Amino acid sequence: MQNQKAQTGAGSNPIIIIGALFFIFGFVTWLNGTLIPYLKIACELKSDTESYLVATAFFIAYTVMALPSSYVLGRTGYKKGMALGLVIMAVGAILFVPAANVRSFPMFLVGLFIIGTGLALLQTASNPYAAILGPPESAARRISIMGICNKVAGIIAGLIFGYIALSDSDGIEKRLAQMTEAARASALDELASRVIVPYIIMTAVLLFLAIAIMRSSLPDIKDEAEVEVSTEVRQKSSIFDFPHLWLGVLALFLYVGVEVMAGDTIISYGKAIGIPLSISRFFTQGTLAFMLLGYVIGIATMPKYLSQQKALQICAISGVVFSVATIYTSGYASVFFLALLGLSNSLMWPAIFPLAINGLGRFTKTGSALLIMAIAGGAILPLFYGKFSEYLTTHFGQAVAVSKAYWIMVPCYLYIYYFAAKGYKVGLPRN
Repeated sequence: MQNQKAQTGAGSNPIIIIGALFFIFGFVTWLNGTLIPYLKIACELKSDTESYLVATAFFIAYTVMALPSSYVLGRTGYKKGMALGLVIMAVGAILFVPAANVRSFPMFLVGLFIIGTGLALLQTASNPYAAILGPPESAARRISIMGICNKVAGIIAGLIFGYIALSDSDGIEKRLAQMTEAARASALDELASRVIVPYIIMTAVLLFLAIAIMRSSLPDIKDEAEVEVSTEVRQKSSIFDFPHLWLGVLALFLYVGVEVMAGDTIISYGKAIGIPLSISRFFTQGTLAFMLLGYVIGIATMPKYLSQQKALQICAISGVVFSVATIYTSGYASVFFLALLGLSNSLMWPAIFPLAINGLGRFTKTGSALLIMAIAGGAILPLFYGKFSEYLTTHFGQAVAVSKAYWIMVPCYLYIYYFAAKGYKVGLPRN
């Protein structure tokens, strides 16, 4: 119990530092929504599905690197591990410079994968901080505060990068279609060069933060092996002895998948149903604004009025409702309901993560790594959405197909409801 008291009594500085890191997560992660249409134009990609490889390259790094990240943290400690994660992200960011110079989509993807690798290490370390630095019953509230930092950063990133990379995007597309080959290549080179300065600045900021983390007073937390737990939990000998964790891993996989679909496909969706890119490039900010609203509601209501489980149930049911509404409406109304999924998704990470790692004791670090691996849902489900919409296009036309393809969200939200109602307590000892 002394270990936990030391952590919770460390003062507000650790929370401020973790909040800054969550800001970085949001800024880097939510750039993908703008990068998808931008790279489709700059790299002359043939389909929306190909452009969704942006999300795949970024999020698949979590699956590949989460367990190695757990090993690295075991060797370096959380504090040095965070600094290392920021340095790795800086390497990925600077790779955007040569990628832009030669307009190489594969090189952009490698850069995104490296950034995702650094984030996997960073998130494997920082999420347990947010969950452990305080009472377990208010963990969702603390992670909601971190979520505000994340989504505010995402809104800022999208607005800045959208202005830099996608300004006059509709005019550019029209002019490109009428240009000679040489003029077209020159115009695309100019478009690609727009990301060079922002990513050089991002590299410098990430390196500065790595140094700041190393010089900070952030405590190096330990797993909860010494925290008082029941005899039944002490007798667990393997991570496979916690079925609620594995059910939580699947819930997080599906949640991240639908969150990325709601945030990263909404720009392409708006364009596909006839809304100009000059307008639709702001739609991701709408999704993030609703997520931000959800976090504020979570902070105000949890745990005093709503338990983590009940909040997750409400979010899952609203996700089903808004998904169906997106499918059966059209135009801006459909976009509005798709953006509203940000509200449904807002409290899912803050609720799923602490419920899934509850009672893991000395297995907390490994459990955290498995949950970070589940972020791969953001790599896989958007691609599935793209392929499904292409298949439906042959039957209904693109404008209808991109809407009907969102049916894949409904079973995802229904499973998340199951986890919130029953799955989170499967295999846990009864108090």
